[in-house]
Amino acid sequence: MKNKIKTVLFILLSILALWFVRFQYADYNLKKTISACIVAQKQTSEKFDPKKAKEYCIAQIKKK
Repeated sequence: MKNKIKTVLFILLSILALWFVRFQYADYNLKKTISACIVAQKQTSEKFDPKKAKEYCIAQIKKK
């Protein structure tokens, strides 16, 4: 009985840990995507304004 409780507790704690890690990397991925979009905007436009490029990228990413 005691062994089953330990197993169930371990599984629950593992699920919680994975759930928290997922949220940390979601923000990281969003920042990397925005940075890549800004770099692409810089390479393709003649006049580059970082603030406008960032706003444009955020709007495009939020659409998808």
